[in-house]
Amino acid sequence: MDLRKQVAIVTGASSGIGQAIARELSAAGASLVITARRADRLAALSASLHGPSVRLCAAIEDPGTPQALLDLAVAEFGRADVLVNNAGMFVAGSLDTIDLDDVARMTRVNFDAVVRASYLFARAFKRQGSGAIINVSSIGAYLSSSSVGAYSGLKHALEVFTSALRVELKGSGVRIGTIAPGTTETEIFDRLRASGHAVRADQTPPLDPADVAAAVRFMLTQPERANVARLLLVSSAESV
Repeated sequence: MDLRKQVAIVTGASSGIGQAIARELSAAGASLVITARRADRLAALSASLHGPSVRLCAAIEDPGTPQALLDLAVAEFGRADVLVNNAGMFVAGSLDTIDLDDVARMTRVNFDAVVRASYLFARAFKRQGSGAIINVSSIGAYLSSSSVGAYSGLKHALEVFTSALRVELKGSGVRIGTIAPGTTETEIFDRLRASGHAVRADQTPPLDPADVAAAVRFMLTQPERANVARLLLVSSAESV
């Protein structure tokens, strides 16, 4: 895939991994459709990108958001070629303390919204005979740790869903896979530090969001005959 000819949609683009992916794909020549909740962050990112971009300030769990993103890409650039489902949230807590309403919202953001967007864009890509979807998972998909069971379970479900959709899309010209980053320095850890929680990144030198973005670019730029179905990226100092 020559990214200079592609239109890429990146969700959760206002900070962290999503912002880094948007910058990486723009530097590679792609036109960008970026979305997140924070309008000021999106505007600043859009102004800093190398090439054309448009933005949509929206909640990814809103059922109408995926269609709005596809419609915006087609209206502005005439097509859509890449979807990176990066938007997500992290909720942790013990059995006795975790907020179940927060867990329900995390389910809508981390799984329901990704499934909806993946299906919608996969249908569009199948019709045009080409396209790529990357769903951002987590090392948590492969771990069983106390206090993060809901988060890890959703990421594991995302891995299984993506793999099944890849099988369904075989021969269609549409590629799909997951990238599972290990500990990555993002705003999530800032919030955990502020609330007094221990942060793994403070003990183990973490990945930088740019590392994950470079891996996403690697996945997208493989020959058409190759589909990176699952990529686990961890810090060289991380033991998993």
